[in-house]
Amino acid sequence: MTHGYRTGGYGGLGDRRPGKRELAATHALLPLRIFLAVTFFYAGIDKITQGGFFAATGSGSVGELMRGVRDSAAIPALVDLALKSPAGFGYAIALGELAVGLGVLFGLLTRIAALGGALISLSLWLTMSWQATPYYYGNDLPYLMAWLPLVLAGAPSFSLDALLADRRRRMR
Repeated sequence: MTHGYRTGGYGGLGDRRPGKRELAATHALLPLRIFLAVTFFYAGIDKITQGGFFAATGSGSVGELMRGVRDSAAIPALVDLALKSPAGFGYAIALGELAVGLGVLFGLLTRIAALGGALISLSLWLTMSWQATPYYYGNDLPYLMAWLPLVLAGAPSFSLDALLADRRRRMR
């Protein structure tokens, strides 16, 4: 399915200006993409700038947080694995959130970045928010579901992926 409005300028053979519905459909994932990107980027920055987060013990530390949820996690073995190196786990999550946020915001390798966001959300749901009752009170499951449209569709507009795809099409 190729439309002139996705392949570059207007006025060429087969090109036509998109209608409001086509334009809305093309940009439908943009609000979700911006929200998830900003939220994950902020979460990564917040962890990095928070004093004591990467410590193994102490108030507000990732180690203390993980010990607090260990017994209520869906998969306690994941928490045990994280507790072998709380600082390493904390840095992995923080840097992962930064990479996911930037990738999705700029639309670079969007599907891969969104998959990373989905995996982070899944791991947090299975460890941190699993004990939420009813289940929809936990915030990580909705984030997991929100990532899935971006995993499937990528970033078809206002993205480096779309720009690079357009450039590849023109070179052919």
